[in-house]
Formats: sequence, C-alpha cells, structure tokens
Amino acid sequence: MASINSEDLFKNIISHAKEYGFIFQSSEIYDGLSAVYDYGQNGAELKKNIREFWWKAMVQMNENIVGIDASIFMHPTTWKASGHVDAFNDPLVDNKDSKKRYRADVLIEDHVAKIEGKILKEVEKARGRFGDAFDEAQFRTTNPRVVENQQKIDAINTRFKAALEANDLEEVRQIIIDLEIVCPISGTRNWTEVRQFNLMFSTQIGSVSEEASTIYLRPETAQGIFVNFLNVQKTGRMKIPFGIAQTGKAFRNEIVARQFIFRMREFEQMEMQFFIKPGTEMEWYKYWKETRMRWHRSLGFPEGKQRFHDHLKLAHYANAACDIEFEFPFGFKELEGIHSRTDFDLGNHEKFSGKKLQYFDPELNQSYVPYVLETSIGLDRMFLAILSESYAEEKLEDGSERVVLRIPPFLAPVKCAVMPLVKKDGLPEKAREIMDRIKYDHNCFYEEKDNIGKRYRRQDAIGTPFCITVDHETLVDNAVTIRYRDTMLQERIPIEQVENILNEKVDMRAALRKLN
Repeated sequence: MASINSEDLFKNIISHAKEYGFIFQSSEIYDGLSAVYDYGQNGAELKKNIREFWWKAMVQMNENIVGIDASIFMHPTTWKASGHVDAFNDPLVDNKDSKKRYRADVLIEDHVAKIEGKILKEVEKARGRFGDAFDEAQFRTTNPRVVENQQKIDAINTRFKAALEANDLEEVRQIIIDLEIVCPISGTRNWTEVRQFNLMFSTQIGSVSEEASTIYLRPETAQGIFVNFLNVQKTGRMKIPFGIAQTGKAFRNEIVARQFIFRMREFEQMEMQFFIKPGTEMEWYKYWKETRMRWHRSLGFPEGKQRFHDHLKLAHYANAACDIEFEFPFGFKELEGIHSRTDFDLGNHEKFSGKKLQYFDPELNQSYVPYVLETSIGLDRMFLAILSESYAEEKLEDGSERVVLRIPPFLAPVKCAVMPLVKKDGLPEKAREIMDRIKYDHNCFYEEKDNIGKRYRRQDAIGTPFCITVDHETLVDNAVTIRYRDTMLQERIPIEQVENILNEKVDMRAALRKLN
C-alpha cells in the first residue's frame, strides 16, 4: 500500500464506505443527523455476516449459551436498579476559545497514548538494531528513555484513577491543565470546569401526555438479559454455569460523538452474560478473555493489531474489567469489553423488584444470586475495524492502481460476481444459468456493464472475493474463469465445480472450527 498518513487513510475509508454502498449519513437529503448513520446495501450485508459469525460462535457453538431478543423499551425502574439513572455519566469539558466539547477522560487517555507511542518507537528501533537477539522485556526496564516515559504514564494513571474513583472533577481538570493538554482546534489550554452529563435518552409512554410515564431508550442490551434470567433458566432448564446472549440496538446521547461510526448515538451491541457460582469469577474472567481474543484473531488481523487494556477505574458493578482494543487509523480504541459484574445486577433487580432472582444449586443444596461474567462488543465498531483493516490502495505492476477491500471471504457482502465477457453471443444466458445455481447458497452479483477490467475493479472495491467470467470458450468447453480478489490470479475451472469451490472458500464453518 502506498504511504499515507493515518488521518488521510481514515478520510479515504469514510469516502469509500459511502461511494460503494456501505455507510451513508442518516437523513442526508436534510443535511444529515449528527452521529447517526445508515448502512447501505453492502454495509447491511457485511453487518449481518459479522453478527451471524458472532452468534454462531457464541450461541451455536456453546451448548450452555442461549440467545434471546429483549425489548428496547423497559420498565423505568430497570434503569434505577442498574445504576444508569444515577451513574451513567461522561465527564465533559469545553474549550472556551474553540467552543468545542471533549470528554475529559479521553483527552487524558489520548495524552497517555502519545507517550506510549514514544515508547513503542524506541522498542521498534531497538528491535531493528538487535534483530533476533532483542529482549523486549529487558529493554523496557533498562532503557533510560523508556523507563522515564513509563514512569510518566504510571504517575498520570495513578493520579487519574484516584480522581475518577473520588469523582473529583476539579482534580480531573487540574490533570488536563498540568499535562498542558491543548484543544486540537484552537491550540489553547483555556478549559471550562469538568461536568457530568447523563447519556440516556428519555421519552414518554402512554396515549395522553398528562398520563404519560417517562421511560428510557435502553443504553445497553444487558439489562434485558438480567430481567429475563429466571424466565430463561427455568424454561431452558439451564444449569450454572450458563450464558444468555443477545444482539440489538442501544442508544446513548453522546455529547462528543466523533470518528465516524466509532461513537454513535444509535448503535448495535452483541452481548453475552455468563452466570456463574460466586467465587469462580476470576477463572471465568481469564477464560472469556482468552476465548474472545481467539475469536478476534480468527479474522486474520496482523499480530499486534489487538491488545488487552485493563480498566483504570472499575465500573460500579465490576471487580475486574478489561477491553480488547483494536488499532484503528486513529489509534488503539476499545472494541470489546470483558467485565466481572459480580452479583450487582441480579442483586439490585431483586432488591428493586421484590422478586427473588436466585438459582438453586443442586450440588450445594442451596440457593444463591449468581455472579455474572460479561462480554460486550460493539457491532458497528467491529464493522469499522474490519473495514479499516481490509482497505488497501495498491499500485500494480502495469502502473495502474486499485482500491481493494480484503474482507475475510466468509464475511464479504458479495461472495461472487458472475460476468459474461460481452453482452451477446449467448454469454449472458450462460452466465445467468450459473447465477441461478449459486444464488441459493450465497449473496451473488450479476454484472455485464463496462469492460471486464472495470468490472473487476468495482468488485475489488466492495470486497468480492471471487469473480466468475463466462467467455466464448465456455460455450465449447463448459468451463469458466475464476478470478481471485487478493492475488488477481485467474484459473480455468469446469462449471460443475463452481458451486463446490465457492462453498469451500466462503464457508463460515472453517472460521468457526479455528475457535476450538
């Protein structure tokens, strides 16, 4: 790929996503709605495939995990019990000169990330110098510049964590000032006080406004699982440990919503709550960390693109928490959260509802409120990670250029394009025969407009892994040319092999088997 800076790369990805039918600005004909996006024809297919891969890996492959689909609207007391009414806030700060608003915690985290970047540069320079003999762990503890920068990071994190845990917003502001963090727009350090903003959307339910009751659009899908814990456990005759999974829309009134679909006001989550015996949470926390990282790596991302990041400040419900972060064009950011939620959720719902939410353990011959281990991933963020990692601008041997999306074939929105070489001589009819045979198993695309080179480029740009071309020879030898997206190599295959080759190369089952 040609050398391009991260900011320009990200702009190119956003532009490409619109041009090729992946993502559009919501209500664009009315000048759009901030931080709300629509998925186009190719985006909807890719999103569906990611969701299906997660669901199969989480539910279908695990006998003790089942899936549900809970309502977006829930009884308002749900959100009191969950802590969202009182504690679902972001610390925000404004720059008085640019009038731009920022999340105070993100400003500090980005500052720390820049120092981490300096450390990584030193590490990579040393790796290049010493080659196979390089001992990274020793280098990190002995190199003066690395040690000094790591001490800076540790000091910031210690101070920041203490401020967050004490909810000391003045100290958070002081950290921003002491670190000399400037507004990216104005370049000044003229900051307001830090304030907390609740992120929930509220609305009314009821036919007459006077009788209406305030309810909330759910800010997460997890609570729909917790309030259905007993329903699922009893009807499914589930034994601990067991999990309940669901995917669905969630809504947060993000005041600072930037970076395309990374942070939106309406988004989709894929969550699984795993119910366990109290005291076993740390072993299950370790298990689900490893299991979820294996799922991410099965997508074929390069080594070093994902990492674990332990939370500095634990949420009010957690006794252990980490993120799986992905290196987006704008840096390492959270992709999935893994949290040990203790018995906070079921315990609080039991208290607020007055109903027992306990599990009778036949082995112990006693009832208890189970602990919960959560895995929670943003589907839109996963979509953006795959789009970012698969996007490539290439200069070819003949001097021409192409943009290609190297999406894993089993996730690609279109699996195969079928193309007659020309629009005459019986080639379109033969191509249609092939299309009619394979469309029952795969989302395929038929195209006969423009020359074959332009058609290949269009399919590369949407990530279609295979193109089948019908030419005049096909009518003689009953064979077609299959072209591979990633290598652009072409080979001749008999028509009767097309279905088997496609089924083998785009089969999601092969990716699922890697998870065992």
